Amino acid sequence: MLSKLFQSLKKKKPIREASAISDVEVTKSKVTSSRIGELGEYKINIQLDQLPKNARYLSDVLIPNVKAKSGYSQIDHVVFTPFAIFVIETKNFAGTIYGDRKSPKWNVNGKFYMMNPFNQNFGHIQAIKSILQTVDERDIVSIVSFTKRSAFKVNAELRKIQSNDLIVYDTELSEFMTRKLNVLKLQHPSAIFSDDNILHMYSMLEKTNISDQGIRTKHVEMLSTKARITAAHESQINAATCMTCGKAVSGKVEAFCLANKKRFKGNIYCYDHQKAHA
Repeated sequence: MLSKLFQSLKKKKPIREASAISDVEVTKSKVTSSRIGELGEYKINIQLDQLPKNARYLSDVLIPNVKAKSGYSQIDHVVFTPFAIFVIETKNFAGTIYGDRKSPKWNVNGKFYMMNPFNQNFGHIQAIKSILQTVDERDIVSIVSFTKRSAFKVNAELRKIQSNDLIVYDTELSEFMTRKLNVLKLQHPSAIFSDDNILHMYSMLEKTNISDQGIRTKHVEMLSTKARITAAHESQINAATCMTCGKAVSGKVEAFCLANKKRFKGNIYCYDHQKAHA
């Protein structure tokens, strides 16, 4: 009877089942950053496919930019519609995004700095304008899209549909673009760009888009090198200090103060002295 009991326990293999679950979790955790980026871009493309049929878009566009250090601008998405051109920059950061539209740098979780994505997108827009020379900048909408793994602590205006600078979550991209187009339709009695205009602009940008993999790889390597140098430089900079008492504050406190420009007037205060500016 004891032998039969041992055989029954062996068949259950509880340890192996736990190991199998662990293997699945490890596999999920090993998804590479490049793959995560690809999945994010795929989600954006699904959103863009929901736009009206007379809209056209290009993704992952690499075009010359004499003002960029690499000599190129890599643009995530460009969407041509009758009432606006949307230039979209996508980000895959997780955490709280602190930023002011006029600040050169934004902050993630009070720890990690990144270039103001709207400034980055402005460079992309200028590169596009150098190709589509007749386009008025007022007819271009700059959109920065983050995943739902993030939360925004930025200027309220960047979430208002009247603005030409919009920050959105990837899952609401088509909704914001549709709302923006509806506002523009009310402002303009007729379309700004005809179907022929849209096709012409689309074709020009598509023709200029660099597909050479060697050039694309070199561009990415130059950006990676620049990012490493910038990170090393920033790590040597002393922490920001409180305007009132001179006490050093964390990056999170600094980012919070800079994101609330109206309240703190561009100054930085420690927790204690923030109360005086409530």
